[in-house]
Amino acid sequence: MSGSIRLFVDSPLAEGVTVPLAQKQAHYLGTVMRRGAGSEVVVFNGRDGEFSARIASMSRGAGTLELGGLLRPQAAPPPLTLAFALLKRDATDLVVEKATELGATRIAPLITARTQAGHVNLDRLRAIAIEAAEQCERLEVPEVCAPEKLERFLMNWPKEQPLVAAIERGADRPIGGYSSGAATGYMVGPEGGFAPVELDLLRRCSFVVPASLGPRILRAETACIAGLALLGAASGAEMPPPALS
Repeated sequence: MSGSIRLFVDSPLAEGVTVPLAQKQAHYLGTVMRRGAGSEVVVFNGRDGEFSARIASMSRGAGTLELGGLLRPQAAPPPLTLAFALLKRDATDLVVEKATELGATRIAPLITARTQAGHVNLDRLRAIAIEAAEQCERLEVPEVCAPEKLERFLMNWPKEQPLVAAIERGADRPIGGYSSGAATGYMVGPEGGFAPVELDLLRRCSFVVPASLGPRILRAETACIAGLALLGAASGAEMPPPALS
């Protein structure tokens, strides 16, 4: 059902069940997309796979879907956390959107010495991640975490799991030499880079692996996107499983 409208729903999915639409989803389908009863859509919830569905009922601000057959079974993606120093709103929105498209399973905003912002609207960011997952045909939506200080993030990071850190102007191994199968986390600092005391902290963490994105100084949002793309390319990122016949 390539090209069909895809919706994320937070309800159990199985063939034949009826699923309620959220008010925004009913508005989107009925008013924006001008779909009514009988129209076909595709739904997923990040747990049960992807199903065909049809609109069973539609009224102002409400509606239901009747689920058809399973299109794609759920498959657990390789874990990959993007940790990045929190940026201004538009840049943070872009990072969340593109990180979802590029396969991050967890998005962790950080507070560092040179962080440009200190507050986020988590509901907004999670909505951006859901919309990106709907559009790029992911079967799951990445977890979007509340911002936390760099020191606490590092303290809680699993010590046995490599965390690749993009370090500007370093002579470190190029990030394309790693794979998302070997590195379960990728970290990007703020505009202006990590403060000296933070670089010292990173060097003391045995699980942190410094890596280079090349000779140019990139904007933080560019470094997030480029690094995730390189990690995915190096690992031979898997295509989504085909639809069931």
